[in-house]
Amino acid sequence: MKVKLICHTPDPERLVAAAARVCYSADGFDEEMDKLTPERVDKFVRMLTEIGHESPIEHATFTFDIDGVSRSLLAQITRHRIASFSVRSQRYVKFDDFRFVVPPAIAANLEASAEYSRAMEECMAHYRSLTEILYQGHYEALLAEGLDEKAAAKQAEKTAIEDARFVLPNAAETRIMMTMNARSLYNFFRLRCCNRAQWEIRELAWAMLAEVRRVAPTLFANAGPACLTGACDQGRMSCKKMVEVRRRSQSLSEK
Repeated sequence: MKVKLICHTPDPERLVAAAARVCYSADGFDEEMDKLTPERVDKFVRMLTEIGHESPIEHATFTFDIDGVSRSLLAQITRHRIASFSVRSQRYVKFDDFRFVVPPAIAANLEASAEYSRAMEECMAHYRSLTEILYQGHYEALLAEGLDEKAAAKQAEKTAIEDARFVLPNAAETRIMMTMNARSLYNFFRLRCCNRAQWEIRELAWAMLAEVRRVAPTLFANAGPACLTGACDQGRMSCKKMVEVRRRSQSLSEK
């Protein structure tokens, strides 16, 4: 998994502070921006996060390049609706030799790892075979319709992989570009940094949190699962590892 913050609102904390000030001031936005020293920015952002006044933080957005994650993760992350996603297409990209994600529990078990590798090899073999079979049928039909060889080959391959992709597993790697505003990220981190989140999206969430803390440390100082700043919200399902979670959060701030 590779996670990189590739773009974000310039000076996000100052913008958030200015948005908050506009709510309580007769002055315009430019005047508020001019009055915001680094100390005042820090003060306002801390106040917003402490009192839970989160609407001003929606003005700051963050875009991530996420590579080497599974299609299984894709199914989970797109449930976060207030976000924008662009995903590597299995319709338009041919996977001659697809890469796949291996769950840690499988990687740690020799027997399970061998079985998993065989399953991935079978999926790839079926994908290649289906692609070739479908390609030949579409290619011949397109030639019969009057298309030239080059155009027929291009269209036949696209149509073939569109259906052959159905045998590709959830483990198949994909690439995602995702944009979220800071408020949506708060919610994402609260749910997905929690130890009860599925392991892959949990690791992604912590990696994303590390990225945004580099550029907006005050804004995201308390971002993370509920137990970071208060009691666990998982009730009887709590992992009871609050101390470990807080240490992990602290280690991000120290990097």
